[in-house]
Amino acid sequence: MDLWKLQRYLQDYLATIAAVDEGVGKILDYLEANDLAENTIVVYTTDQGFYLGEKGWFDKRFMYEESLGMPMLMKYPALIKPRTEITALTQNLDFAETFLDFAQVDIPKDMQGKSLKPLLTNSIKDEDFRDAIYYHYYDFPAFHMVKKMYGIRTDRYKLIHVYDDIDEWELYDLKEDPSEINNVIHDDMYNEVEQLLRKRLAQLQQQYQVTPKEFERAKPEAIQRAYKVFERLRGQPMNAYEH
Repeated sequence: MDLWKLQRYLQDYLATIAAVDEGVGKILDYLEANDLAENTIVVYTTDQGFYLGEKGWFDKRFMYEESLGMPMLMKYPALIKPRTEITALTQNLDFAETFLDFAQVDIPKDMQGKSLKPLLTNSIKDEDFRDAIYYHYYDFPAFHMVKKMYGIRTDRYKLIHVYDDIDEWELYDLKEDPSEINNVIHDDMYNEVEQLLRKRLAQLQQQYQVTPKEFERAKPEAIQRAYKVFERLRGQPMNAYEH
C-alpha cells in the first residue's frame, strides 16, 4: 500500500470513529432529555479490532490480541454500578443472551453464548464465567487474503492453527509475552500446556458443532485469482528514498 493510500485509509478510519462518537452523544442526550436514561441499556462496542500497522498487518480477522479484543462499554443505571470493570472471557455472541436475561425472557437452549448479567451485577466472579474462548475464520481466498485460522484463548495462553494452503501452529504465553512476539509452539517447556489447549480446543469445536466443511481446502486456481486481485488493490510499495 503506497503512502497516499495509507494516509487516505487512516483519514477515513478516524472520520468514521468521529462520526460514531457524535451519533452516540446524540442518543445519550435524547435519553436524558426524555427521562429514559435510568432504565435503558446502552451498549457501545465494535466489530473486531482493526490493525493500523501492528505486526505489519492492516484490516482485521487475525487472532492476535489487537484484533481479537473488542472494547465494550455498557450503561444501565438501574442495575449496573458505575465503573464496574469486567475482565472475564466474554464474547460478542453473549450479547443476545444478555439482553434476553435483562428483559426477563427465557434464553433458548440452543444459543451458544452466555448472559453477561451475572458479571455486570457482581453475582459471579470473572474467573468463574468462562475458561476459554474459541475463534474461527474461514473466508479464504478473499480480496484481503487473510488465511483460514482457528484457535483457543484462555486467560493466559493462546493456541492458533493457520490452515488451508499452509499448515502452521502458533502458541503464545500472554503473561510472559503479551505482544505475542515469541511463538513457543516448539518450546518443550510448553508441551503440557499445548496438549491441554489442543484437548480443550477439540471440546469447543464439538460444543459449537464445527463441521468438516469448515476445513475443506480452497481450490488452487481460486487462490491464484485472489492473489492477483489483492496485488492490484495493494498497489506498488513506495521507494523510501523518493520525494
